[in-house]
Amino acid sequence: MKKALIITYYWPPAGGPGVQRWLKFVKYLPDFDIEPVVFIPENPDYPIMDKSLESEISPKLKIIKNPIFEPYKIASFFSKKETKTISSGLIAEEKKQGFLQKLLLFIRGNFFIPDARKFWVKPSVDKISDLLEVEKFDVVITTGPPHSVHLIGLQLKKIHGINWIADFRDPWTNIGYHSKLKLLKFARRKHKQLEQEVLDKADQLLVTSFQTQEEFRSKTTTPVALITNGYDSEIFPKKRRSEKFKISHIGSLLSGRNPENLWKAISELIHENKDFKEQVSIELAGRVSEEVIRSIIDFNLFDYLNSYGYLSHKQAVELQRASDILLLLEINSVETKGIIPGKIFEYLAAQNPILAIGPRNWDVNKIVSETKAGQVFQYNEKEEIKHFILSHFEGINISENSHPKIEEYHRKRLTRRLSELIKSF
Repeated sequence: MKKALIITYYWPPAGGPGVQRWLKFVKYLPDFDIEPVVFIPENPDYPIMDKSLESEISPKLKIIKNPIFEPYKIASFFSKKETKTISSGLIAEEKKQGFLQKLLLFIRGNFFIPDARKFWVKPSVDKISDLLEVEKFDVVITTGPPHSVHLIGLQLKKIHGINWIADFRDPWTNIGYHSKLKLLKFARRKHKQLEQEVLDKADQLLVTSFQTQEEFRSKTTTPVALITNGYDSEIFPKKRRSEKFKISHIGSLLSGRNPENLWKAISELIHENKDFKEQVSIELAGRVSEEVIRSIIDFNLFDYLNSYGYLSHKQAVELQRASDILLLLEINSVETKGIIPGKIFEYLAAQNPILAIGPRNWDVNKIVSETKAGQVFQYNEKEEIKHFILSHFEGINISENSHPKIEEYHRKRLTRRLSELIKSF
């Protein structure tokens, strides 16, 4: 049996999609004759918590914990709200940022390179070095963000010559929020230098999107494999319409993802269609920026809004199943074309139509198209969005058939592909 050491910052009781990728891989790896060992921080400062995910951890799994110094804990003394906002990625537009947020972003971008978890690198390298003297691993896997976790792999590669897989759940220097960190020239150079070193020194790169695979292949000769995120539930039968026509978004809704033409389309349908007015409900689960709430108010939709805050993973799946349209939103920029939100795969399993709004040539387009699970729009396509909503409200596009090709995104099938990479060492 092969043995893999997985180094990750996010682990239950942390919540959010960043946790689930490796929680699920670890769950299924033993089925493919691979023993996972997980290395995590002992005292992390997670922006989102979901204790329900702890029930998915096998009691047989070996977990090694190492203390971490978290600068965000110090910053929270000045402003807990601003610190949580930056830590969770809810960064306001430049013109709407207060002085404190601008200052914290400047410090985060220029003094904590590549990120605020950098202080976990040296103590983790030291502890794992001691571990490697008594325990043999066929491969060491690092997963980021935070991308400082990859620096642990980089140092272990230099010192011990380990077999190393670097898993990028998101891009590094090409990620959307990178430009908001107010980076000075030296900091930009440092980020690029560290990224390039990780790309070149790893034995295998793993990415979650087609665009990131292309980007990394243009930057390095290291092999780049694509294994997307996935779903781990059963594929649910289509539900019957409830009293409400629920248009739902699950996950953080950042300022840059504010779909004003969607709100406008819904507002127009409310004025034009009495039945729609009586039945429509906007369901938002997760952190929602103040700009989004203001837009909903501006379009006179506040009375139709149910905002739940963060839901446990189980509750989120239940909402997906109970929805009539599932919203998938991404920032409209070149940098976000390669972002495939993890929730799309659970949306597929829920088998309710996906209304996706994002950048031109978005990777999501390929998945939605091949599974016939909905439609992808650009932010300016208000009339097309309006037509999509109305047609589903009236039942014109309802199909009793399952979406094709969903099964290939099941977590166990994806883990099989990961196991093949591990066994190649």
